[in-house]
Amino acid sequence: MGEVRVERRGTVLLATLENPPHGLMDSGIVDGLASLVTRADEDDGVGAVVLTGAHPERFVAHYDVGELLAAARGGPSVGRRAAGASLRVVGTLRRVRGVERALARTPAAGLAALERFHETFLAMNRSGAVFVAALNGSAMGGGCELALACDLRLMAEGDFGVGQPEILFGFPPGGGGTQRLARLLGSARALRLVLDGGPLSPTEALELGLVDELVSGDRLIERALAVAERLGARPKAGVAACKRAVYEGGSLGLADGLRLEAAEFLAALGTPAAVEAMAAYQDELQRSGELPGYDRAALERALERGRFQA
Repeated sequence: MGEVRVERRGTVLLATLENPPHGLMDSGIVDGLASLVTRADEDDGVGAVVLTGAHPERFVAHYDVGELLAAARGGPSVGRRAAGASLRVVGTLRRVRGVERALARTPAAGLAALERFHETFLAMNRSGAVFVAALNGSAMGGGCELALACDLRLMAEGDFGVGQPEILFGFPPGGGGTQRLARLLGSARALRLVLDGGPLSPTEALELGLVDELVSGDRLIERALAVAERLGARPKAGVAACKRAVYEGGSLGLADGLRLEAAEFLAALGTPAAVEAMAAYQDELQRSGELPGYDRAALERALERGRFQA
């Protein structure tokens, strides 16, 4: 079973995904990620998380096909409506204390695992910590979906691939690939990728916007930590509000999205970090007579610190 090894690097947690020999995504990796999100949220000294893989050629691979095959053979085929209803029921039951362990010993274990998979990735999207994927190698299927659930993606240069091959098995991505790709790239490009099933090279992924930067393999972790440290210096309540507004508001109509953004704005406005930063801005304005947000030196200091500061 896979595990997530975590080490502290200042304000950043460096998490290494390990599951020899193939680097497969499995329940152990998902459990480790869930614990990692909780740790990042509860520790005020942690501003960001960098995820990378222990396998020399992979960030993390797809979910174990053997497990999926056993699940497919072990139960009756169901239609879309029945599947949706079952997921809703299991999702509700998992919130009852002590029920999740019991579900693991029933035919609903696969449904509970899928719900936990999605719940963990959604927790990353709502977290006050910035999540950076440092793709040290290929990321197909579940590995690609994990990278998509991160806030930024840096990828090593090399003979690697990233994509969603599920269609080659006769089913769509099940860990968020269709939804996050569509939000990131637009529906037309996302559909083309998931219908083809083939991987994008690092250069193709960069050109399409699936990854944010290409970095030489020997500099990948260093660069990812630097990016994570910079963005993780922003106030955590503000980071969480921005992420929720973007990730959850992007699927709403404009009016509802604006209302969600306004709610996040109002809720974050009165936090101690926001009040302190606004007061520092006003003090600087009164002292210099210049708007700090337009003064190059003052703005650069704020960008490096992550906030306006006295």
